[in-house]
Formats: sequence, C-alpha cells, structure tokens
Amino acid sequence: MSNPYQQKKRWKYFLLVFAVLIAASSLLYTKYLVKNIAKSERTRAEVWALTMKQIFQTEDSDALNYTFMVRDSLSVPAIVTDEKGDILFQKGLDTTKTYIQMEGMEDVKAKGSPKYDPQYFRNELATMKAQHESIKIPIVGGTYWTVYYKDSQLLTQLRVFPYIQLTIIAVFLMLAYTAFSSSRKSEQNQVWVGLAKETAHQLGTPISSLLAWIELLKDKFNAEEDPLIAEMANDVKRLEIVADRFSKIGSKPVLEPHSVYDVVKDFMDYFEVRVTDKIAFELVGNKTLLAGLNIPLFDWVIENLLKNAVNAIEGKGKIRVDIIPSKTRNQVIIDVTDTGKGIPRSKFVTVFRPGYTTRKRGWGLGLSLTKRIIENYHRGQIFVKDSELGKGTTFRIVLRTIRDDNKTAA
Repeated sequence: MSNPYQQKKRWKYFLLVFAVLIAASSLLYTKYLVKNIAKSERTRAEVWALTMKQIFQTEDSDALNYTFMVRDSLSVPAIVTDEKGDILFQKGLDTTKTYIQMEGMEDVKAKGSPKYDPQYFRNELATMKAQHESIKIPIVGGTYWTVYYKDSQLLTQLRVFPYIQLTIIAVFLMLAYTAFSSSRKSEQNQVWVGLAKETAHQLGTPISSLLAWIELLKDKFNAEEDPLIAEMANDVKRLEIVADRFSKIGSKPVLEPHSVYDVVKDFMDYFEVRVTDKIAFELVGNKTLLAGLNIPLFDWVIENLLKNAVNAIEGKGKIRVDIIPSKTRNQVIIDVTDTGKGIPRSKFVTVFRPGYTTRKRGWGLGLSLTKRIIENYHRGQIFVKDSELGKGTTFRIVLRTIRDDNKTAA
C-alpha cells in the first residue's frame, strides 16, 4: 500500500535538491561576476602602473596633469616598491597606518625615505602577493619598480556576500520550517487527543453493558465456572483496558514499580489462548526485577510486539520472551524473539516510523506507538537487536530498574 510518510520523505528530498540547485546557481553566478570584476581590477592596476611610469617620462604639464587625474581615478589598493623592496608609493590603504612623506615629485628626486607602519605594510604586501601576480614597471637606467595590488572592498564583499546570504536564508528557512512543523504537529496532536478521548467515552457505555450481560448469563445459566464465559469476561475487561488507554492519551502517565516478569506473564497468558496453537510461547527470566511501569501502556507495547511476531511467523513457530538484568547498569532487558521471516538490516530503523508496514491491511502505527510509549513515557529504549531473513527477529526493550526503596536507580 502507498505510504504517505515515504511520499513526504521524497518531497523533502526533492525540495532539498531544488534548494541545492538554487544555491549552486547563485554561487556560480557570483563566481562569474567576481571573475569579471577581478579582470577589470587587473586592468586598472596595470593602467595605474603605466601612469606611474608616465609621470617620470612626461614633461608636458597638461599631459602630466591628465596622467595624475587618471592615476587618482583608479581605486584599486596598491603598493609600489623599488628593486630593494622599499616602499615608494601606496594607494587605497588605511590612512591611519600609512605615513608616506611624499607630497610629489620633489620628494622622489630628493630620494626622501618614506616612513610607515612596518607591520601593517608587511601584512598588506603578504595579502597582495597571495591574491595577484605583481606588475613590473621598467625605469630609466635599467631599474624597475614593482606594483602589488589587492581586491577592492567591493570585490571582497562580493566574494563573501553569497555565503552570508545563503546562510541567512538557510537559518530563516530552518526556523520557519521548525515553527511551522511544531505548530502543525501541535494541532494534529490536539485533534488526535480529542478523537482518542471521545472514542474512549463512546466505548464506555457498550463495555458496561457487556459486563452486565455477562453477569446476567452467569446467574441465568448458573455458569460461574464456565470457561467460555470467563474468556468472554477477559475480553471485555481487555476492552476496558483499551478504552482506558485512549482516555489517557495526552495525559502524563503515572509510573509505579511492578515486577516486569509478572506484567509480561499476565498479558502472555491472555494473548496465548487467542492465537493459533501452531505457535509456541515461552517466558524466561528474573522474577524479582522491578521497573516503573504504567501497566495499560506497557501491555500495549507487549501486545504490539507479540502481534508483529505472530504475523511474521508463517505456519509453525516460536515466540520467546527473555527478561534479564543488565550486566553493566541498573537496567532490565526484555528480548522478544520470534522465528518469523526476519527484517532486512536496512529496515532496522524504518520499522519504527509511522506508516511503515509490510501487510496489505494495517496502518503501520504499532511499532511507532511502541517506541513512543517506551522512550517518551517510560524513559527507556527499544530497537531491533538482531534479525536474519528466514530465521527470525529479536526486539530489545531496555528499562531502568527500581531499587528496593522504590527509588529509580541513577
């Protein structure tokens, strides 16, 4: 049968892939823009380098003024050094950390030594060398200057912007999805709680009537010891327990210390006579182990596990329940083992998800409810301990034991 939860999962994957494609497209387009802007800035740096050379080769005052205008219009952060590596000029850097003492050409001709913050310039030069290849400027006399430059502030921001944008969008979507899912889940829970309590209320009247009819049958036919009527009474009491379960949905269950062995045995005795005699039942374990249990809910757990075991067995088979203490902690372990068809290892986790079922009829909620009852209400664990196709499956429940003074073990 169609599984709505699997369909929902496929839709989540589809939306995830779609989101990844959008993110990848955004990053690729930004990379394309960065590449073109970086190419443009390289051209600007080369033009700036040529203007520096032109300044020393131009005597025409008008041409010199024009060259200065071109140089000053280029906004790429840059540093010019001589052959020795001494800094001659800088442009576009932090003015609070640069102390170049050159007002113009006279300082260069006078060979004045520039003064600056050494550590700041070392860091800037290292950044420029790492980002771009330097530009050489031939100077009269066979010497040369070297121009180093780095990305402009705009280009740096453009490189980082898509990642910040995607992060903000992802956080927003995550928060929105969490809030929406929480709200929807709360609404669904309220609907189911209301439906469950109304079901329990509706079952109350016919159950009471059935109990009265059974007492009337005993009196009318003097059948106090009749085994059939006794089993009918057991079934009606079972209906009472089921109605009680539904009435308690949405409420915090009360856990009381009980012998795990006795609770499991009581249900197995009831369940065994209601299934085919081709399946043998066996209960083995420590009778003294106590755990905090809510019997109506814990019976539901055992019922679901035993029903699944019966459905997994085709023909003759055996169901064994072992109740043993943990060797390392104050815990009680309950293993439910069947000789059925087994579960693939890939489905060990999936079997506990709502909607998962291998039967033509069924909602696929039994193990999901079982897991919720054990983990949320009894603060324990349940998982598939082992399974082999064609040989059987073992489900394991782990609960905290209760000490003799009725306090939960640490």
